Amino acid sequence: MIKENKGSALGTVILGIIAVVFLFPVFIVLINSFKTRFAISQSPFTLPDSLTFVGIENYIKGVRDTGFLSAFFWSLFITVFSVGVIVVFTSMTAWYITRVKNLLSRTLYLLFIFSMIVPFQMVMFTMSKIANSLSLDNPIGLILIYLGFGAGLSVFMFSGFVKSVPLGIEEAATIDGCNPFETFWYVVFPILKPTSITVAILNTMWIWNDYLLPYLVIGNEYKTIPIAVQYLKGGYGSIDMGAMMAMLVLAILPVVIFYLACQKYIIKGVAAGAVKG
Repeated sequence: MIKENKGSALGTVILGIIAVVFLFPVFIVLINSFKTRFAISQSPFTLPDSLTFVGIENYIKGVRDTGFLSAFFWSLFITVFSVGVIVVFTSMTAWYITRVKNLLSRTLYLLFIFSMIVPFQMVMFTMSKIANSLSLDNPIGLILIYLGFGAGLSVFMFSGFVKSVPLGIEEAATIDGCNPFETFWYVVFPILKPTSITVAILNTMWIWNDYLLPYLVIGNEYKTIPIAVQYLKGGYGSIDMGAMMAMLVLAILPVVIFYLACQKYIIKGVAAGAVKG
């Protein structure tokens, strides 16, 4: 019993240290968002005092200079619809691949798995050229591109969970007169809730913070938050660090709130998706 308590205490200490290591950079960004540019460069690790504290001045300047409200709208629009499309279509695909046993389904599954190991840098220039040729260089087209890049991991996770769903439930729905679409939407999809939320969280954090793909596809016409933040960089490499820190706080806040609201489903969804994956 004593050994178990010591082991539990040691695990708590280790996890606490890891948490501090991961949260420390966020804390530094937060305290520097309330300091002057000179104070940030001279003493970035100290708390703001009466001489260095500027209140919300950095936030006001950052919102004004970057067009943050417009960028926030486009980031929210692209993220919400991209995640929604990914969750719905990849769950359907995973259900088909898992339940239909033929050469096509096995080939599709292997292709989705293969897409997970292909680095984005290998295809980004070809992808941006094709997106431009097909008139996908707009927010709607970007949503479709995110569906393609996010499908591999999402299908893999959903497939593992679908294998744990009893087939008898779907057969009972078919006997009651449900067609395949109704069986999936009213019977299977509600059971996939833990994995759906896990997939939504992972893709939300990726899409919300993504800089390279929006920059390559839609450029400056529909600025997302990561692109807008770059406008705080002036000529000859000068950067308004105070405003940038403030904008980083505003950019982090929505995804942190979403993560905290849904975190209890993450471990459950990942574990369930890995049982027979």
